[in-house]
Amino acid sequence: MSKTLNQAKILLVDDDPDILELLEYNLAKENYQLAKAYDGKEALEIAQVFKPALIIMDVMMPVMDGIETARKMKLMPELKNTLILFLTARGEEFTEVAAFDAGAHDYIIKPIKPRALVSRINALLKRETTEETQDIIEIGGLVINRTQYAATFEGRALILPKKEFELLSYLAKNPNKVFNRDELLEKVWGADVYVVERTVDVHIRKLREKIPEHYIKTLKGVGYLFSIEKA
Repeated sequence: MSKTLNQAKILLVDDDPDILELLEYNLAKENYQLAKAYDGKEALEIAQVFKPALIIMDVMMPVMDGIETARKMKLMPELKNTLILFLTARGEEFTEVAAFDAGAHDYIIKPIKPRALVSRINALLKRETTEETQDIIEIGGLVINRTQYAATFEGRALILPKKEFELLSYLAKNPNKVFNRDELLEKVWGADVYVVERTVDVHIRKLREKIPEHYIKTLKGVGYLFSIEKA
């Protein structure tokens, strides 16, 4: 891991001491700088001073729940660049949608193996420090060469029209980040080009016919994300 990631600050927020201890133990081995809070109100107070790069937070907590806490954090100038990852036992779709609406960058349902969680955290932080001009993207058997406008899966060349390639490339260079249709239309087609939202859905469907479906996941009511994990 890079020095930048090693120095990243992470705030852990959960009312369960055992969960906090488990997170603290595994992330300390990665040399992250850690702080912890037991509810949303305490998290807000600590975050203003600690200024973490990432906040890992439960949804259901006393005093102030995680959703409300995330909303308040997004209004604080000192936390405008802070990432929020929800780690929760709440698996209902409406809770997940509410979390992303509140500003979450990732949503993980407990239980999850510590090694898998650390991998997701590393990927989330690395994504924010990766240069936008990344020329070659390799994820699993998928290789995307943005300079040559070429893509292969397990050595097999993929025949992708320009917009399919650009959509796949944009999603892949931002793994595990959810984008709604409007964001994808603006980033891939351009703000000055008029196309309907269904255009994104059609291109996603065509991409899923050419690469394994687990790469591009749909979060109902929110949008699409490129997953680095198999279903």
